[in-house]
Amino acid sequence: MASPSLRQLDIFAQMVASGSIALCARDLGVSVDQVARDLASLELRLGYRLFDDLSGKARLTPAGRKTAEAMTLLSADDPESWSQGKAQETDAGGAAEQPPRPNTQEQRQSIVLAAPAPVFGRFQEALAAFEAANEDVAITLDLTIHLADEAAAALDAGRVDIAYFYALGEAAHLPSRYGWSEQINLYAGKDHPLARRDSVSPDDLAITPMLMMEPPNPLRRIIDTALAREGIRTGDPVLETDNMFDIMTILREGAGCFAAFGPLARDLGRLGGIGRLALERPLPAVEVRQARRADGQGGSAVDALAEFLFL
Repeated sequence: MASPSLRQLDIFAQMVASGSIALCARDLGVSVDQVARDLASLELRLGYRLFDDLSGKARLTPAGRKTAEAMTLLSADDPESWSQGKAQETDAGGAAEQPPRPNTQEQRQSIVLAAPAPVFGRFQEALAAFEAANEDVAITLDLTIHLADEAAAALDAGRVDIAYFYALGEAAHLPSRYGWSEQINLYAGKDHPLARRDSVSPDDLAITPMLMMEPPNPLRRIIDTALAREGIRTGDPVLETDNMFDIMTILREGAGCFAAFGPLARDLGRLGGIGRLALERPLPAVEVRQARRADGQGGSAVDALAEFLFL
């Protein structure tokens, strides 16, 4: 999962292993408030909640459990012991509630679904419903795919069966279909000079210092590409980080503006002390597109899942 900071992912993994925020903080040698702050920042980036409640015994949400499972694909540890051992200790009640399922390859068809974490957050309930109605299908989530080139490589290699990805239109090398668009918007602290204006022009943006995600971040790359295509220039970055808590803090201090789309933009707009700029003309939108393996492998179950999620 390339988007969130490695520190936040490490804290999430430790929360899964520890089972409580107090034990997690003790094991990491940090305060409980620091753990809570990093988890809140991670949830803001992902666009969905990871835990039902951080007080007492931490219980993973269904989306949090899927995220933990997906993280095992990136771990150098033994994925089976990590996900089936520590993850079940953290949410033993939730694990026990799951009905017994066939566990052999002959009995269950495996489907690998790739999607950026915020996109997964949009259809997590539909995915859970599909799994509940199709006990002979095992769905593995891959949260490492964000852009068209990454999706094309994974589909061509047969590593994933269905891929959702961010794009600015259909790529010639990757047949796909349009799902929906997510508008890019700019956010600033309530006391920022541009936040007080009724209209902000492109010339204003060209001299406005920016807060940005780190250059390798796929969300940063798609935003930069979208703005460049429209000839929209912004000021130089005063901060480049994938830590949303730092971005929120500096936004509220009025030190710069921040571009976002999708669930992240939605949640930023709900935070106190931060508001969306009233732009003279709208910024470009980012498309979410769906593609499937071209070789036809996977059969009717893959087709059924792709259509079910697309509705």
